[in-house]
Amino acid sequence: MNRHRFPYIENQKNSVKARIILFAILMLFVFFFPLIVHNQYFLRLGIISLMYGGLALSLNLVSGFLGQISLGHAAFLGVGAYTSALLSAHFGLSFPVTALAAIVISALFGVLLGLPALKLSGSYLAIVSMGFCEIIRLVELNWIDLTRGPMGITNISRPHVFGMEIRSGQGFYYLCLVLVGIICFFCSSLLRSYAGRAILSIREDATAAAFMGINVFGWKIFTFSLSAGMVGLMGAFYAHYMRFIDPTIFNFDQSTSILCMVIVGGSGSIAGSFLGALILSIVPELL
Repeated sequence: MNRHRFPYIENQKNSVKARIILFAILMLFVFFFPLIVHNQYFLRLGIISLMYGGLALSLNLVSGFLGQISLGHAAFLGVGAYTSALLSAHFGLSFPVTALAAIVISALFGVLLGLPALKLSGSYLAIVSMGFCEIIRLVELNWIDLTRGPMGITNISRPHVFGMEIRSGQGFYYLCLVLVGIICFFCSSLLRSYAGRAILSIREDATAAAFMGINVFGWKIFTFSLSAGMVGLMGAFYAHYMRFIDPTIFNFDQSTSILCMVIVGGSGSIAGSFLGALILSIVPELL
């Protein structure tokens, strides 16, 4: 067969090869970034960009792939951060355990919000989730016996993973890279499964999906709680990386910033989540 008779197929193959090569180059750069860049300021920017990439991807699962607008994901970030910090401070638990607890507790809060709120859609859901974010912030601000209120939680322990204490910027970078990699792998695997097809069908037409036998409300709850759990994981990392948290960090502005990253990078795109996080993390610093 003469391959020149099918130029479209050849162009498609070349396009796929180019994407694979570009992806491999980007992955190599991301992996070796802390070994190439020794400036602590740029290394910190890299860590923050990675963290926001994980947050944007978690929100994209709801806003981009499920088609529901949430303005309350900063609440789950705060729940995860406070859960991990308090368990570490009061019980001396290691980071993997506190991070797992942050995922579970944040996912439970996602269910609590989702049960009443996901019966709504569009701007109504956005308003309800925004109100939930403010309620959680007020609880963190006023429950002084637990959260220390406006004084915040200070001197949060550094994460211990497999008996090793992470202290250096490089260590935090690779820890964040592993956590974000887990989120990315899980999301990509989910979207290629039956669950992913159900989620995408709800985004395209919830009524048609329901007629095809898909439990629309059930999948909405599942996706929303899963997204909340992933945000809680990033909250746990944030608490142990910054070693200080207070209620002003987990406010409505934080939610809108994460949503802007999703929109700028491309709603419904895994790669776009990281692109948006990179742009909106670095450009403000450059300006």
